[in-house]
Amino acid sequence: MKSLKKRRRIQVIVLATVALVIATGLIGYAMRDGINFFRSPSQVVAEPPQPNEVFRIGGLVEEGSLIRGQGETVEFLVTDGGESVKVVFGGVLPDLFAENQGMVGTGSYVNGVFEASEILAKHDETYMPKEVVDALKEQGVYQEPGES
Repeated sequence: MKSLKKRRRIQVIVLATVALVIATGLIGYAMRDGINFFRSPSQVVAEPPQPNEVFRIGGLVEEGSLIRGQGETVEFLVTDGGESVKVVFGGVLPDLFAENQGMVGTGSYVNGVFEASEILAKHDETYMPKEVVDALKEQGVYQEPGES
């Protein structure tokens, strides 16, 4: 009788472990497209990602680089003070999008151009995403809001 209880207990533990491994695998599989890593333009230039990798890039929109093309196509350079990356976006830009302002884009880096599927802009005059602030501080070009 003791061996039957022991065998049943081992079976339950093994079954729970297998269920946990399967659940973890399914969660990872479901989230694979939802996880976007952040990179600064300097990181993208130093170590170009694979063309099929989706990631976020952020920095300041370089002054004088904004070019509006046919329809909704827009090209501009995003910089972190060290390097600049050309960004192409085929959509409607946020209302607060402007040159010399912070932005974060989601997309992929193909043939030296970041092809954005989504562009986010700062939402007020003092906001900048933490990742962008950290990248700018690393480059030594970040200024606290209110400084000139």
